[in-house]
Amino acid sequence: MTDTSTDMKVTAASNIEVDTEALNASIKEFAGLYGDYYCKAIHKIHDNTSVLPVTFNLWAAVLGPLWSASRAVWGMFWTFLILEVIAWVQIGRGLWGNPGADMAERAARQRDRATELLQRAQDATEQADIDRFTKLAGNIQSAADRSLAQADAGQAEAVTIMVTGFALLIVFKLIQGFLANQIYEKQYSKWRIDPEATESGRSLRNTISGAVLTGVIGPLVIYKFTVNSSLALLDSFPEQRVSELILGEGNGTLFSRVASSMEDRIDGTADAGGDFFDGIVAGVRAVLDALTLALEGSPWPVVMLVICVTAWRAAGPRVAIFTAAALAYIALLGYWEVTMETVALVGASVTLCVAMGIPLGIWFGKSHRAYRIAEPVLDLMQTLPAFVYLIPIIAFFGTGNPPGILATIIFGMPPVIRLTALGMRGVPESIKEAAVAFGASRAQLLKDVEIPLALPSIMAGVNQTILMCLSMVVIISLIGGGGLGKEILEALQYAAKGPGLLGGFAILFVAMVIDRIVQGAFRQDENDKGC
Repeated sequence: MTDTSTDMKVTAASNIEVDTEALNASIKEFAGLYGDYYCKAIHKIHDNTSVLPVTFNLWAAVLGPLWSASRAVWGMFWTFLILEVIAWVQIGRGLWGNPGADMAERAARQRDRATELLQRAQDATEQADIDRFTKLAGNIQSAADRSLAQADAGQAEAVTIMVTGFALLIVFKLIQGFLANQIYEKQYSKWRIDPEATESGRSLRNTISGAVLTGVIGPLVIYKFTVNSSLALLDSFPEQRVSELILGEGNGTLFSRVASSMEDRIDGTADAGGDFFDGIVAGVRAVLDALTLALEGSPWPVVMLVICVTAWRAAGPRVAIFTAAALAYIALLGYWEVTMETVALVGASVTLCVAMGIPLGIWFGKSHRAYRIAEPVLDLMQTLPAFVYLIPIIAFFGTGNPPGILATIIFGMPPVIRLTALGMRGVPESIKEAAVAFGASRAQLLKDVEIPLALPSIMAGVNQTILMCLSMVVIISLIGGGGLGKEILEALQYAAKGPGLLGGFAILFVAMVIDRIVQGAFRQDENDKGC
């Protein structure tokens, strides 16, 4: 029994020794140069039970960001490069800077102004003017004396600023020394999980990159913040000089040349494709006119009753009561007609977004290549500020509600495309294979299997598109769009706080009603399928 226990202990000790040797070999492979040091440091970190650092890396403290760059710890590199530059800026301000220079210049200007006023007092003929100029000169002279005193005080603080900078630099160096091995151990853990995605060892390329970045960023920032009057080249980009080098003298600036060229191309395209653009506007106007006729042309009690009943049937009595209250607010405050115009604008935008977005989403969900090609365009449509693409909209399609709908489509279509594609890609392959095995055609597979299973994601995209289209109602008023957006724009122009808030609440209620009805209809459809 004793021999068996002893053998087990010997075996366990041997296994531990083997594991330790394997770990040391792995650490040395990861660290490269000075592998023995990092073996000891990482073992100390693993054996430490407290949250405080237990190792100090002298080279990391001395070299600072250069050590981080050489070991590819770029997050630490940028953090402490910025902190050390801040410390060196304080040291430079104390050593060769002039902290009170701004106040000294201000005092000089004030004294010149006081001297000018005293001269005007001497030249004056009336006693009232003499007294007024003399009093003004005395006040400005007092202000100049205060500014000069502040300049002297700032200059006296130079030693304090320098000492503070040295203290900060020492603190930052110590922090880097204590944190370096901790951070490097975490990078080692990532390297063990995925060696291909994590850099290891000390790289000459990274060292040179870190030295170049430090040598460029550090001196320029320190010079800019410590010298009273730095080079004009560092204060503003020399676009005039660059334009002359590229275009030659007397040929204008690069901005004017590019802007003129773009404007000429846009005008030429608009003239050449006038019939095409007019056809698009006519199609959008047809959809908008149909919705406007249904909402504004019908008697208001009929429209209100239809909306409330729809809310009841789609989302239940509580949403119907809220819808009735929201419509009452809109009607009582005189926003009924402009709200119906807003709903028509949103309805036309959403209809066109859904009609084009869902088929595109289905295509992109089935074709990864097509989605990769379209993804940058979708990113551009979502990230480009709306005010930017209003310019080509005006150039090609003019102003008014139909061009506003086209701008809204650009902003609101990406969610329904993305979420439709996501839903299509989320349909399990096993279910599709089973449907094909039972004889389903491609059309039946799409209609009866893929679209129903992707419907939650599609409806989420439709809901997001509705809300994003509604958020554009204020922006499209800038190009002649009507509805509640026009009311908000006028309130902003005249700083009318009350009308602006009331119109904003009307938009809020419209958004909430549409969201509740759409979400309620979808949940009810899901419940019916579950039953």
